[in-house]
Amino acid sequence: MIADQLRLIDTIQRLGIGYHFETEIEEALERVHDVGENSSFINIDEEGTDLYNKALRFRLLRQQGFPVSPDGFRKFMNNEGKFEQWLATDEQGLLSLYEAAHIAFNGEDILDEALSFATKSLKSMMQDKKINASFQKQIDFAFRVPAWKCVPRSLARHSIDFYSDHHDTSLQNQKLLMFAKLDFNMVQKFHQQELQELAKWWGSIYEATDFPYVRDRLVESYYGINSIFFEPKYRLGRIIATKFWLVITILDDTYDNYATYEEVRSLTEAIDERFLPHKSCIY
Repeated sequence: MIADQLRLIDTIQRLGIGYHFETEIEEALERVHDVGENSSFINIDEEGTDLYNKALRFRLLRQQGFPVSPDGFRKFMNNEGKFEQWLATDEQGLLSLYEAAHIAFNGEDILDEALSFATKSLKSMMQDKKINASFQKQIDFAFRVPAWKCVPRSLARHSIDFYSDHHDTSLQNQKLLMFAKLDFNMVQKFHQQELQELAKWWGSIYEATDFPYVRDRLVESYYGINSIFFEPKYRLGRIIATKFWLVITILDDTYDNYATYEEVRSLTEAIDERFLPHKSCIY
């Protein structure tokens, strides 16, 4: 069923193993998009009307790049454009709506209202202590950073801990969890080896040059690049991008510490002409 497929995709992506199933996820979401949320193919009670599934469908499709409108949330709103108050007790639905609302474009008032309503309702639940500890952790993490905005490795680490504590008896989820743990450790080791290689390269430059004013930002730079693409197949891209970032750091610190005004102006104009040849068209 479509709802089960969406939950499975969400679990796989949260556990950080979605890159193993990129083609399958893309094809599954394409079918979900083509079917449409109001198709008679969808079982109304199971797939199309409850807030959790509606919001999950919207988030997964939009973050994958499929065109999907937030108008489907109108069925949960009253004539005044406000979400129905009975939804304020739907724990999973509210959290799903909260995360979906963060993938909004400018001018999507429905999602602005959804974010406001979900945030207010979830905070009220937390204050009234009407939720269990497990769901409390989910809300706390989502408030810090919504799933789709989270660094993939951080989301995977959090999700592994959450699903481990959740004690899900489903054999399928247990196998996914075991696979996610093994994969996380393997990829982490892979990243450590990359960082070790970069540390040797950076150390040879940092120690051999008289740049005491340059910030030592190797780990910070690598982490930033790793946050963009962590998959093992992008190893060369991460190494090149990190080295480039470190060279820019040297240039930036030299620029700030030693350049005169005329040198700064000349260098800035040269960079603009080289990398922004059509700057006048941009502004």
